[in-house]
Amino acid sequence: MISVEGLKVEFGATPLFTDVSFVVNKKERIALVGKNGAGKSTMLKILAGLQNPTAGIVALQREMTVGYLPQVMKLSDGNTVIAEAETAFAHIFQLQDKVKRLHTEMEERTDYDTESYQELIERFSYYTEKLQMFGENYKAEIERTLLGLGFLRSDFERPTSEFSGGWRMRIELAKLLLQRPDVLLLDEPTNHLDIESIQWLENFLKNSAGAVILVSHDRAFINNVTNRTIEISCGRIYDYKVPYDAYVVLRKERREQQLRAYENQQKEIKETEDFIERFRYKATKAVQVQSRIKQLEKIVPIEIDEEDNSALHLKFAPATRSGSYPVICEELRKDYGTHTVFRDVQLTIHRGEKVAFVGKNGEGKSTLVKCIMGEIPYEGKLTLGHQVQIGYFAQNQAQLLDENLTVFDTIDRVAVGDIRTKIRDILGAFMFGGEASEKRVGVLSGGERSRLAMIKLLLEPVNFLILDEPTNHLDMRSKDVLKKAIQEFDGTVIVVSHDREFLDGLVSKVYEFGGGAVREHMGGIYDFLQKKNLSSLQELSTRTSTPKETPKEVTNEDSKRSYEEQKELQKKIRKAEKSLEEIEERIATAEEKLARIEAEMATPEGASRTDLYTQHSAQKTLIAQMEEEWETVAMEYEELKANS
Repeated sequence: MISVEGLKVEFGATPLFTDVSFVVNKKERIALVGKNGAGKSTMLKILAGLQNPTAGIVALQREMTVGYLPQVMKLSDGNTVIAEAETAFAHIFQLQDKVKRLHTEMEERTDYDTESYQELIERFSYYTEKLQMFGENYKAEIERTLLGLGFLRSDFERPTSEFSGGWRMRIELAKLLLQRPDVLLLDEPTNHLDIESIQWLENFLKNSAGAVILVSHDRAFINNVTNRTIEISCGRIYDYKVPYDAYVVLRKERREQQLRAYENQQKEIKETEDFIERFRYKATKAVQVQSRIKQLEKIVPIEIDEEDNSALHLKFAPATRSGSYPVICEELRKDYGTHTVFRDVQLTIHRGEKVAFVGKNGEGKSTLVKCIMGEIPYEGKLTLGHQVQIGYFAQNQAQLLDENLTVFDTIDRVAVGDIRTKIRDILGAFMFGGEASEKRVGVLSGGERSRLAMIKLLLEPVNFLILDEPTNHLDMRSKDVLKKAIQEFDGTVIVVSHDREFLDGLVSKVYEFGGGAVREHMGGIYDFLQKKNLSSLQELSTRTSTPKETPKEVTNEDSKRSYEEQKELQKKIRKAEKSLEEIEERIATAEEKLARIEAEMATPEGASRTDLYTQHSAQKTLIAQMEEEWETVAMEYEELKANS
């Protein structure tokens, strides 16, 4: 569908990436990963046709449509929510006109056997299928999409200007999904979604979308959606036909191979330099010396991927022990005019507990946090425990930083003890490595300020942490550092978050906000999600509304059809069995080749050959792809057998 060849992008003297080539196939769901600044968003803009590369070609299939959701976009006002969403279907009328024109052309022509007539039929079939895919009842499709992304029916007739930027981004996402482009390019699509909306989007992308290329720091989301991972690193790409978690394992293996190859290259360089230095002034060795000098000049330095920041060990500063119950709420209520945010809230958090606040946006999670912080008035009783020292992180905390200080000085002023020797490591873990640590706070973006405020909080002595969406501006490695630090924190924690992977293994209790109530659920985030899925009203209504089928009398025609279907089924089973045998033979051959490469790498001569490490990595990737293919065919085979 999309072919990328020899792509190169330069900003200044240093290329962002060079000689990048890959192909995007139909129905592939690709995670584009890499550290911040590697060029992920730039790649999406190039694929969307919004930015030109310095060199290279991006070729799209004829008539293919591309939909692009950037992180930040201009939002339109003036329409209601439903009217704005309906603008996504303007192309349906264009499709209808195109189908009518093609149909008229087919009726007028009589050259049925020509190649051009066959092409005309293919185009007519393509657009007809595309039109049928949308269906006539597009308003029902709009409603399903808006409801799935968290809107209420009562929101449909409200002007878009009444909604926050995050909710208007949801409208833009809804419009994009409703257009059903052949390829979806999504840059951080979950940033403004809650857990329920993210799960709906996951199901949509897996079941209803065409090809998908997405950038996201939500590990659970990309693991659930994608089946291929492309990493941008050191100006090149590494293509893995596996989901993110499997990619992490393969990436670690690749880095180990890079290290071995780098060490061998450094050994070779040192030996060559020693030879040159030893015989530089000997006339009898002049030819050999010149040869070695040219050999050195031709060596291409091996680059090693940056070390995973999750290796950094970070601990919160020690603080005074708090009372047994840091916060108790009794019959707590909060109203804004006639709107009740929540009522009758009974909540007790014990010292050392780590809990999550979850629910749709606007249901009161951040409002209850503000009540605990004493920032807004409320009805009922809220008691903070003895010697509670609160460390609070919210987006507005970033605005309280001193704009005249540098990033390094901001952290240097709060760091104490041994942690002062690790300031640059900590800054690097949160994407402030190198020259970025010397930037003034006043020139930082909103996301950079949020990360800096998070680091500052990590180093302050508190015993009760309240974190409101702490991961929104962190990449996956930075989130790992933060998560590990919170896990080892011996105080109490409230986390408001939609990031399931971040909450998994971190919290032991979940408070669900919705419909003016706050409900307590014991267990982790996936325990909570499992309970919700099993007891959902939507699932219950589906079960009760499905009519029972009336037994049907079997006719001769049915019997004949059943025989033909059974015959076709057996044919498919035999074909699947043959495919499994062929794949197994290919895997066995590939494993034998891998064993030969590893045996050669174990020899002194092989240990110095960098091409063997490249072959080894390529062979392992090939085997992983074939094993994935085998699993897919095996699942199809089992399903066919079960139906036989």
